[in-house]
Amino acid sequence: MSASAFSVSGWKTRIAKEDLSGLDLLPEESFLQVLHVEQKRSERSGRRFVLGLMQCSRLRSAASPRKSLESILSSLSNSIRATDITGWYKQGFVLGVIFTEVGTAGDQEVTRTLHSKISDVLTAALGSEQAGHIDIHLDIFPENWHQDSDAGPGGGTRLPADPAESRLPRKASKAVKRLIDVTGSLSALLIFAPVMAVIAALVKLTSPGPVLFKQQRVGHHGRSFSFWKFRSMECNNNQAIHEEFVKTLIGNHNGAAQQPNDGQQAYKITNDPRVTPIGRFLRRTSLDELPQFFNVLVGDMSLVGPRPPIPYEVKYYDTWHRRRVLAAKPGITGLWQVTGRSRVGFDDMVRLDLRYALSWSLWLDLKILLQTPRAVLGGEGAR
Repeated sequence: MSASAFSVSGWKTRIAKEDLSGLDLLPEESFLQVLHVEQKRSERSGRRFVLGLMQCSRLRSAASPRKSLESILSSLSNSIRATDITGWYKQGFVLGVIFTEVGTAGDQEVTRTLHSKISDVLTAALGSEQAGHIDIHLDIFPENWHQDSDAGPGGGTRLPADPAESRLPRKASKAVKRLIDVTGSLSALLIFAPVMAVIAALVKLTSPGPVLFKQQRVGHHGRSFSFWKFRSMECNNNQAIHEEFVKTLIGNHNGAAQQPNDGQQAYKITNDPRVTPIGRFLRRTSLDELPQFFNVLVGDMSLVGPRPPIPYEVKYYDTWHRRRVLAAKPGITGLWQVTGRSRVGFDDMVRLDLRYALSWSLWLDLKILLQTPRAVLGGEGAR
């Protein structure tokens, strides 16, 4: 799949202090923009590309780092295609190459061939001793997507955030969003504390087991976190029922997974035998979700964002579905919840999540928050 992974955060030695401008390389922001565009294209088309990274901060040469880089680039230009793209993955630290359209060969064959090609380029440019000081890392996309820290499920590199996210106005808006999350979740926990105490007592009195239900969910950039709800099901139930439902739902794309008695399409399990009587009420009113304000308070979730999926759900995702957990922090409410909830098909739900991430603003969050009480009280699509 790839060469051994290494952490970008561990690269602490910059390439000397000389001027590296004027090299025939895309600057970091431009390269990352191209990389994100290529990633989205690959996710939609299924056509793979390879990201090759060379850690240049460890160059040990009597010659200047600039001359060494010029030699590497000269050798690279003779070895890669015109459609391949070179640039700074991390300015002054890490050189990147995007190998587009790598064909249908197996992952190991592709990475082995490209690793050999890059090694030959470095050896030709620097000699075998100096080339040995440059770490090479290769990742195939979209197969290797991102989870905890810098390494994904397959050992893949987690791509940096879109450069647009690092611009000052966007960063300021994100800081305000976080402030709203903290203030809003604290206020909600204080306001609903008496209600939560009553719910806790009802759950405890009506069925054996804990009051709260804890479950691992997939959050922003694929990081897992502990997700809290009031327990609405009997303990020790069989999750295979829900997993099979989710598999069918995702596989049907725009279709429903089952047909309830009222003849309407359903995108949640109807008449689930695992749900307790009080659990049905909690789910219908969304009161089971009140403990998620703790998730918001600690930063795992936001007040507004995509719903966090269960890990076994993610394994059935098409490649483009994965972007919903990469593009935005998960939320208690979102476009899906105020647009029909379980009456909206899975693919349409994903499209709503992606539309939210693409068009996000504080004003959009406010509109969704204002529409949420009506959606909850109306109970449309809730089961």
